[in-house]
Amino acid sequence: MSLSLVKHYCDILEITPAMLNTWLIEMPDDVVRQNEGSDTWSPLDIVGHLIHNEETDWLPRIQIILGSAEDKTFEPFDREAHFERFKDRSLVERLNRFSSLRFRNIREIRKLNLTESDLEREGIHPGFGPVNLRQLLAAYVAHDQTHIYQIARCVSYPLREEVGPWKAYLKILNQNYTG
Repeated sequence: MSLSLVKHYCDILEITPAMLNTWLIEMPDDVVRQNEGSDTWSPLDIVGHLIHNEETDWLPRIQIILGSAEDKTFEPFDREAHFERFKDRSLVERLNRFSSLRFRNIREIRKLNLTESDLEREGIHPGFGPVNLRQLLAAYVAHDQTHIYQIARCVSYPLREEVGPWKAYLKILNQNYTG
């Protein structure tokens, strides 16, 4: 990954809040609360999860990798903390919070003026072991895309039987992703 790719990643990450706002803000409440069955997340849940990531995962881990502390071990991430933390927050509140945090975090990443050698610096993931900044930044982008796809699946889920024989051609209706 070249440094221009870091800029590209930041550009992509900055688009996600506006895309989610445009996509979800006018959706009926039952749609944003729709999941794909037990142990799956709704679009409302996913936005809460993205907020929790912005607060406790991506930027803090970047700071650990680039920091001067000898111990580069990441704090374990609670993938389900958003359920309790944001249970009383509306979709609009969640989208606004996510947008604010994402723009702040990307601004901080851009200010780092990362070098090629920075991208090779490592932290210790509690489940994977050593990971470098290059991998973390790529995962940040892929994480967004995973949840965008997951939201599309939730929105499409009620249609799975309504489409009749077209279901055979509509991959989004033929697989589950649990979050």
